[in-house]
Amino acid sequence: MARRLISSGSAFERSWGYSRAVVDGEWVFVSGTTGFAYKTMTIEGDAASQTRQTFKNIAAALSEAGASLADVVRANYYVPNVADWPTIAPVLGEFFGDIRPAATAVVCDLVDPRMKIEIEVTARRKA
Repeated sequence: MARRLISSGSAFERSWGYSRAVVDGEWVFVSGTTGFAYKTMTIEGDAASQTRQTFKNIAAALSEAGASLADVVRANYYVPNVADWPTIAPVLGEFFGDIRPAATAVVCDLVDPRMKIEIEVTARRKA
């Protein structure tokens, strides 16, 4: 099976030279995804809303790849302000509480100061 590139339509993808996700055989690699509503390129101001939108964006990419959040085996969370973690963590539990992928959280700067979280995931599609 050939490698397949998936786009969300985000203005960032073409200008920054990446795909929202790459499908390679049974594996789906979803790039770092933020809380932007990609059709309008708008973003909510609070961390919980951004995290929910991030999961919607990830779920859409996974769906296009023939996978779902239930197929996620690895997640990396990037948060610029550790003080937002108590707001973000319960939302992570809403989406991954039953799935429980291997995960890492990193506190670091993000490329846009409006971003409160960025999540990247790896999923394994069922045969």
